[in-house]
Amino acid sequence: MLSTLELRNIIETSFLPQRCQCTQAQDRSLTVRVFDRTSQHLDLIVTGIRAEQLTSSRAISNLIAGMRTDLKRQSQLDKVSADCL
Repeated sequence: MLSTLELRNIIETSFLPQRCQCTQAQDRSLTVRVFDRTSQHLDLIVTGIRAEQLTSSRAISNLIAGMRTDLKRQSQLDKVSADCL
């Protein structure tokens, strides 16, 4: 199993060049925040990620892919909202 520091590094660097912050709560769950590159506005927050379930590269890749999908979906919703204003 990877250390929390290694998991954080893998997750944070996977979103470059966007700023990504991965923190660990008291219960050892992870929270990931992804920020917009230009405005530094919080684009995505995922909480309650169980670090002990991230035991393989596939599990980590699936987590990151899911977050990227959520981020893309959120971006599309934001664009539609802006177009409606």
